[in-house]
Amino acid sequence: MRLTVFDCEDKEIHAFRTLSPRFGIETIFTESPIEQYTRNPNLWSRCISISHKSRITASDLHALHRTGVSCICTRSIGYDHIDTGTAARLGIFVQNTPYLPGGVADYTVMLMLMAIRGIRPVLLRTVHNDFRLNAERGKELHDMTVGIVGFGRIGRAVKERLTGFGCRILLCDPGSIADCIPLCRLLKESDIVTLHVPLTTETYHMMDEEQFHLMKRGAFLINTGRGALINTPALISALENGDLGGAALDVLEDEQEIFYCDHTQDCPDHAYVTKLSALQNVIITPHTAYYTDRVLYDTVEKTLMNCLNFERRQNND
Repeated sequence: MRLTVFDCEDKEIHAFRTLSPRFGIETIFTESPIEQYTRNPNLWSRCISISHKSRITASDLHALHRTGVSCICTRSIGYDHIDTGTAARLGIFVQNTPYLPGGVADYTVMLMLMAIRGIRPVLLRTVHNDFRLNAERGKELHDMTVGIVGFGRIGRAVKERLTGFGCRILLCDPGSIADCIPLCRLLKESDIVTLHVPLTTETYHMMDEEQFHLMKRGAFLINTGRGALINTPALISALENGDLGGAALDVLEDEQEIFYCDHTQDCPDHAYVTKLSALQNVIITPHTAYYTDRVLYDTVEKTLMNCLNFERRQNND
């Protein structure tokens, strides 16, 4: 079988070329957008691989369906960038790759520590040789309550890492597992709230004006999940009013408009970034929590396994 891989960086290409022979899969790489791919039969495959940067719309899916695509494997845990409803109606199977959670969990804890120690203004000052301390002293995790919203693989890994800090940990999960509490109680009792749920119609803007009012004054919000879990204007208002102590965001609503691009020579045309960047208690990073060598190879290997298993199922039907 063969697999067509979209939107692939050099290290990913090397990983695919290294691992593909083990699975007996021929990999084809393309930088072409979907509309160009559909006009080039030499690239066509039953199974394609995309990244979370590729948004696959209904029209894209219809075009892919006409070329014979029957499986889309995204190199990400989330698949909110794919119109899964249309895919299901067309009979296109959509798979994700739940890679090892350690990298994102490490990054989440790092953002917590940076947020509660007020590290952003410190770093900005030292770049200009200003070595004064912050006016306010930092906080320590040991003295805080951390609320983990979403207790899947990443949420569990975050909890494991936090245990060593000696902080109190609260859990809230839609699956209502043991030891979980309602979201409203978690928000009221937590000094830090960290989000690890998938983006669905149910979780879209789950952190809204009402939820920010429930949070402790001075609490911190961490998001390494998906940007649209948060109503960003409501977050900005809570930060500007001093209701929240700060936020560390690795993801943003409409991030695809600016993330992964160099804007040093221009001003990003993104209202949320402009307003959030003006706040000294906000840290923004460009959806990079997953970005480790371990995750890269794990994602590539699981992509190949997904496609091979799909092909076997098709042959057995």
